[in-house]
Amino acid sequence: MNERPRRHRPPSARSLAADALLRVFHDQAFAAAVLDAAFARQVGLDPRDRGLATELTYGVLRTAPFLESRLAPFAKRGIDKLDPTVRVHLLVATYQLLFLDRVPAFAAVSEAVDLIRNARGPKLGAFANAILRRVAEQAKTDRVPLERAMREAAAPWLFEALSRALGEEGAEALLLAGPIPPPIGLRLRSGEDREAWIRRWQEALPSASFEPGKVSRRTVLLRGGGDPRKLAGFTDGAFIVQEEGSAAVATSLGAQPGETVLDACAGRGNKTSLLAESVGSKGAVDAADLHEAKLERLKKELARLGLSVRATYPTDWTVGPGEVREGYDRVLVDAPCSGIGTLRRRPDLATRRQTIDLAEIADRQCRILSNAASRVRKGGVLVYAVCSVLREEAEDVVEKVLASRADLMPIPIPDPGLREMANGAASLRLVPHLHGTDGYFIASFVRR
Repeated sequence: MNERPRRHRPPSARSLAADALLRVFHDQAFAAAVLDAAFARQVGLDPRDRGLATELTYGVLRTAPFLESRLAPFAKRGIDKLDPTVRVHLLVATYQLLFLDRVPAFAAVSEAVDLIRNARGPKLGAFANAILRRVAEQAKTDRVPLERAMREAAAPWLFEALSRALGEEGAEALLLAGPIPPPIGLRLRSGEDREAWIRRWQEALPSASFEPGKVSRRTVLLRGGGDPRKLAGFTDGAFIVQEEGSAAVATSLGAQPGETVLDACAGRGNKTSLLAESVGSKGAVDAADLHEAKLERLKKELARLGLSVRATYPTDWTVGPGEVREGYDRVLVDAPCSGIGTLRRRPDLATRRQTIDLAEIADRQCRILSNAASRVRKGGVLVYAVCSVLREEAEDVVEKVLASRADLMPIPIPDPGLREMANGAASLRLVPHLHGTDGYFIASFVRR
């Protein structure tokens, strides 16, 4: 008799989470991108399973060292020496056992053991079964709040650095800030009616959430809507996908119609496009970046939006201004940084034990800012921004550059809305637990 073909079992939420964690831990991938790709392949996946896979992935990323401390007493050879696949399945199951009451302990253990057995054989399956049963037994009497686990999982050097910038309470608030993952930002083009687009999108996707941004007047925050590029208006260039704080950084420059502006660290060009809209057809925007390939992609993206830059400059600002011309009315320096402001998107950054060399990063930022300042005309405006909240990359950089350049003077942030948020100060720190954005530091100057 012919053997009956086996029915293909779709992946479970737990296996999707484990696959995503493997990519993050070993390929340095972004969890959101990995999960989005997995969900796109599993078209019929139940929304509840999507939610569980997301919660497990980000939950493990935020608490991995704490989870390992619970597993370690039962793994004689240590957690670090385990097969990577076995390790992530143990972490997922331990997170369920400790923090998800709605998942029965026997179910969490059973599925993890089955997945490990299928992937790595019966011997490792039995090993996992013995460990997880002991973790489950311990969890009956020794539970801690998730918030405490996240705080204990954070790298000591990072908590100390956050505390220097925000105080201990602020550091804890940032580490625990949600939602996880954060919403997707949709930045509307100039002249688009935000409320009208929200109504249109909400009618088309009633299960999704569309809310106006709190910091950027042109941003809509999307949750649960899938790929934003499939929304009405994307192909027509009515909006671009841009995190709200990033849009606020570009707005902070206060670019006006007819002005000549430089985006000194343009990257993919999201901020460049907003600047091009702001100066209009009578103004001009130039873009510079260390990577020429990024500048080529930038030009293509702006062309899709019906916008353009006057010139692009592959420039290493740490060495000097290169061929970038002088005399700009305004210059935006969104400098490369540690990325600590993106902890909601990259929670694994908070738990890595390797210390980031903040002094080296700050030294590069000082050179970039000082060299870019030389391209501003006298009386022109310079804005420095980083996607970080750490003092070493923020106030300390500003102080060092001001000490070396007598021609720069701090001024209130040019954009009226952000200036009001900053109470008229020359700098502003955006943080997720207060503003709902990624973490940023913004400082503005005039060249005397």
